[in-house]
Amino acid sequence: MPAPAHSGQEPQSAPAVLMVRPACFGFNPQTASSNAFQQASDSSGGAETQSLVLAEFDGLGNALRHAGVEVLIAPDTPHPVKPDAIFPNNWVSFHFDGTVALYPMLAPNRRSERREDVLEQVVREGRFHVSRTVDLTHREAEGKFLEGTGSLVLDRAHRVAYASLSPRTDLDVLGEFAQLLDYELVTFEAEDAAARPVYHTNVVMAIGTRFAVICGEAIAQPQHREAVFNKLRAAGHDIVDITRRQMQEFAGNLLELAPAGGHLVALSTTAWRSLGSAQRRILESHAEVIPVAIPTIERIGGGGVRCMLAELHLPKRCQ
Repeated sequence: MPAPAHSGQEPQSAPAVLMVRPACFGFNPQTASSNAFQQASDSSGGAETQSLVLAEFDGLGNALRHAGVEVLIAPDTPHPVKPDAIFPNNWVSFHFDGTVALYPMLAPNRRSERREDVLEQVVREGRFHVSRTVDLTHREAEGKFLEGTGSLVLDRAHRVAYASLSPRTDLDVLGEFAQLLDYELVTFEAEDAAARPVYHTNVVMAIGTRFAVICGEAIAQPQHREAVFNKLRAAGHDIVDITRRQMQEFAGNLLELAPAGGHLVALSTTAWRSLGSAQRRILESHAEVIPVAIPTIERIGGGGVRCMLAELHLPKRCQ
């Protein structure tokens, strides 16, 4: 099914986000082999960890609301246990033309995060209009995965999807996504300091309206690195080139949002502290920067602020 025709250029950043408040956050052994950012929790115990995580979750939601972002919070369900439910951007994305896309997930225990009642809550509470659903989850049966806007970093305004190939980001599924949602693909391979594939593209790079953050030294092939940088520059993006060390501190895992008052960048305090003054100045020249502390989520979950936010680009319903 072809993508509907677009009326005007799609804005890069959304004024609203979906967050899922976790019921059973924890270290997920099913994802650990492909996510080097995860660290097994210490002996502090499940209840203490859950309390810390909920405080960090609420801190992010409150900071975004205070800045004018519309935040829809869906409650996780305790059964089945979903240790990564706090990261909804891996199973769903919402698009300007009314499309909802559902994605194939590598870890079997993450697949139950996909919940129809969450989508119904988004439409009901956000007064959004959905015109079609693109369901790529059949690819799980083939052992091929594409984990939403973890695997895909979208330049929505210019219709370019950047993707770092990994066990969680399959080229065949990328092709299906690109065809159905009318995106040009730019693919590459990214590696950490130990030459392991980086699990998700959204820790390697982020794209705002007029800037891009990217870890150039993580892109394995020099020709691919040059191609990515050239594509970003051609689209008019001011580039913040981060190091692998900064990538490990989630400096690439940030998200630009666009509440009524202007643009903001949400990221963790870990990420913000890792940036140098020149890098910070570039971000601050394009948006208000909102750092939020989520150290427990980063350490145990292996994901950052951007992973916790599914942008709501859907059109609003008429009365």
